[in-house]
Amino acid sequence: MLLARGFEVRALDNFSRGSRDTLGGVDVEVVDADIRDEDALARAFEGVDTVAHLAAFGSVVESVADPVENFDVNVRGTLVVLRAAAAAGVEKFVFASTGGAIMGNARPPVDETTLPWPISPYGASKLCGEAYCHAFAGSFGLATVALRFANVYGPISAHKKGVITNFVTQALRGRPIIVYGDGSATRDFLYVDDLCEGICAAVGAPLADEVVHLASGRETSISELAELILSLTDADVPIRYEDRRPGEVERTFARPERAAELLRFAPAHTLTEGLRKTVEWFAEREATTSSVA
Repeated sequence: MLLARGFEVRALDNFSRGSRDTLGGVDVEVVDADIRDEDALARAFEGVDTVAHLAAFGSVVESVADPVENFDVNVRGTLVVLRAAAAAGVEKFVFASTGGAIMGNARPPVDETTLPWPISPYGASKLCGEAYCHAFAGSFGLATVALRFANVYGPISAHKKGVITNFVTQALRGRPIIVYGDGSATRDFLYVDDLCEGICAAVGAPLADEVVHLASGRETSISELAELILSLTDADVPIRYEDRRPGEVERTFARPERAAELLRFAPAHTLTEGLRKTVEWFAEREATTSSVA
């Protein structure tokens, strides 16, 4: 999407979870490095106008199991990236934050005025990242925009340790779907193409120090999600309920009005439409994997 808008793009990744294959055929320069490598960042940011910082230790559950590594990647790593951006004369910094994890168990719908109160190390680390963005805008004149992502889903997400990846994979393999809790927990799901449109809009918008929720504005229960995925996959498997996991919020969805105002952001996909595309991608991947095996 950035290439289509006329940008030259350089991608920095340590490929600890992603794959170079996803960049196949895309005209970008690839830098294989960790965001905590100051020398690599200094080289990568030469001649760069805008940084979109999407790298993260991105799992709530894993952050509870290993809060120190989560802190090192998400807090120290973000500080290293911000320092490198400021030193290189970068003009714009777009930061991938989070919606539900940073808000904790605030009564939904939340918006940019809701008091953040994270209950997981992951949410706390992203709140720290937002604070450092604000500090660098104030102290170093670096224009920053923190985007609070809803729960993102879509094709090319087999590496993602999220509920949709898990449910779709289990259903396609004929295995039971496991729900942690009683299924009444809710989330705000956003299709990946819509998210990327929002990121591109933030790159181009004349904003200097903002926090914006990128969300669908729709609350979906985990039970509702499981039933929808079973319908789209035609899977006849049971839904099993187990104890809820620590650090995960009960209910969350966000108001998208500020994103509409500042970024002209409006999701184009309903949950059913986005899930159908997602299921098709996973089904094709499962078929390819099975034939190879």
